[in-house]
Amino acid sequence: MNAGAFLGSAKSRLLPASVPFRFFVAAQACHILLWLALIIAAADFTRFRGGTGPALASVHLLTIGVLMLTAIGAAVQLLPVATVKPLAAVWPIRLTFWLLLPGAAALIAGMAISDVMLMIGGALACTLGLALFAALLAANLRGASSMPVVSAYGWAAFGSLILLVALGVALAFDNSSGFLSDHAGVALAHMILGGFGFMGMLALGFSHILVPMFALSNSPKTSLAWSGFVAALAAIVLGVAGALLAVNALLITACMVGVIAAALHLWLMQTVLTIGMRKRLGLSFVLVRVSWAMLALTPLIGIAALQGWAGEGAPTLFGLIMLGGWLMTFLFGVLQRILPFLASMHVTRASGGPPLLTDLGGATPLRIHAVCHLAALAGLAVAIAIDNPLLAASAALIGFGGALAFAAYVAGILKALVAAPVPRPTEKGARHVRQSHQPDPA
Repeated sequence: MNAGAFLGSAKSRLLPASVPFRFFVAAQACHILLWLALIIAAADFTRFRGGTGPALASVHLLTIGVLMLTAIGAAVQLLPVATVKPLAAVWPIRLTFWLLLPGAAALIAGMAISDVMLMIGGALACTLGLALFAALLAANLRGASSMPVVSAYGWAAFGSLILLVALGVALAFDNSSGFLSDHAGVALAHMILGGFGFMGMLALGFSHILVPMFALSNSPKTSLAWSGFVAALAAIVLGVAGALLAVNALLITACMVGVIAAALHLWLMQTVLTIGMRKRLGLSFVLVRVSWAMLALTPLIGIAALQGWAGEGAPTLFGLIMLGGWLMTFLFGVLQRILPFLASMHVTRASGGPPLLTDLGGATPLRIHAVCHLAALAGLAVAIAIDNPLLAASAALIGFGGALAFAAYVAGILKALVAAPVPRPTEKGARHVRQSHQPDPA
């Protein structure tokens, strides 16, 4: 599917705007809380190796609160377009939100104050929410044939999500019963499945849709795209096996295969940008390109950490580069374009026709966020390298300022979305649009 086909089919499978945007708004609240939690956890963050407390809570504010909520909000809207299969019903994704949000709040609060029962209750609620999302994901992917590579990434993310949830529940119960023989190994497998398996495969898969759409280009070559998928999946399987079996050689092999997967993906994405008609992609692609550099760096940092070449802070630095450098930076790069794009499809200008994307949001908050985000990540990396909690707290404070700026950008889009008139449905799509714009009881 090329960019034109994607854009042309998007409106016919629109969800009510409140459905994806509730996930995005909740994720921005978690984004602000993430940096506040890092300020509190600065003393433990630079040498964090697990265990309950504010540092663990900050990690899950990023993974569940920012990354997962945003991924679900984007997936429920973009996957039906990519697979040309609209969701059968909207209520399950609403229920997913109302299970996941309080569950994540309880889980993260339990981690912060070391309350095992609160962690277990939150983990179970998150499990129900994520299981419902997994069922929706599987139903959408089943029989989808329009974009087989994207569907394959989706199925890999689905499988990773199931295992991720199972290991997460086991870790929560292990905090009270201690039944796991290797808690650290299971925690590492949990991180690999969350960072690379679920979030990573969604990010790589959606890149095959979003980057061509933004650049007005064709999708990557199928043969090389399949090679990249196989390499990425192999790296995850080897990494999870190495973590659970405590075999260092498997983990190193996973990182080496990860280097190949990253190289193939980046070559494909650069090819898409080279042949694309739109060359000036703005600030959003500054962040995307930084995230691609962090993707390439992640398996190399992993090898250095496993071999003991990068000092005591290498495992923490690995997590920062993967979760913050690659995934979070990529997420905010594409969100700069996804949010106004989705909003523009739900509204019209008073004079008729869709609004210009420049009419939605604002450029200044995005510039402030980009500078603060990159400065904060660099500061945290240096703080980890030299084990300096004060520098980590200062970097987190800068990140907090960037989070407020991005929240202001989202608020501007929401204001435009609420104020603008709803587009009139065409006869062809009247029934779907009438259903999509029913009042949202949730």
